[in-house]
Amino acid sequence: MLGIFDIPIPDYNQLPMINESWSVLAILTVYLIFVLKLGKIFMKNRQPYDLRRVLSVYNLGQVAYNGIFFGITFYYLIIVQICDLNCMTTFPEGHERKNLERYVHYAYFINKLLDLLDTVFFVLRKSYKQISFLHVYHHIMMVLVCHLIMRFYGTGGHFNSVGMINSFVHTVMYFYYFLSARYPGVKANLWWKKYITLIQLFQFVIIFLHASHVLLFAKDCKFPSSLLLLQILQAVLMMYMFGNFYVKTYIRPTQRQKEG
Repeated sequence: MLGIFDIPIPDYNQLPMINESWSVLAILTVYLIFVLKLGKIFMKNRQPYDLRRVLSVYNLGQVAYNGIFFGITFYYLIIVQICDLNCMTTFPEGHERKNLERYVHYAYFINKLLDLLDTVFFVLRKSYKQISFLHVYHHIMMVLVCHLIMRFYGTGGHFNSVGMINSFVHTVMYFYYFLSARYPGVKANLWWKKYITLIQLFQFVIIFLHASHVLLFAKDCKFPSSLLLLQILQAVLMMYMFGNFYVKTYIRPTQRQKEG
């Protein structure tokens, strides 16, 4: 079974960690052990760290990173239209846009690794209630799936649209995080907080519909059906979990207040 990792990488330009699945698995293992066990042991007899300055820099950096990524992908996919949105496959070697595709996809992968710091900061601030199954699962799957796709399929394809949509959502999300961390006094007054969850839900609806459309109607598309099914499955799971979170966090409390 482990022989699967002997399959040659589809991209001859072997960027760091792409052909080394064990390094990615090691990072995710250390992440899980720290956020679920060792981090809490480390913080047991310590006061929560004041990370406001660190979080301000980190969140603004994420706003810039995701905003620039969204701008680049939106420009090339929607304005220049370098791909057919009904059938996006990875560019072959020698294609004039291959390096663009390669490095944009890799930049997205690196950003998913940086996202793991969200949970590390929760631990250091003792914000354990924010370390939910949904939060950890989402971070783990984004890193793992992004890596495995590059390792066994290549860069680009229909996952370009996922990156574009997701980077827009993260630009808005990290701007909210910046405001709430930098200005704690206004956190409760950020009326649009719940709409971030709705935007997250909406992105998975778009991903689900797009992947389903390609799978059902783009019969001649050479993008692997298995990867489209993976997109659809993940989108359904995320819609369920984010929908459940939205109901528990925003719908039920409001109903209780009305009944009270």
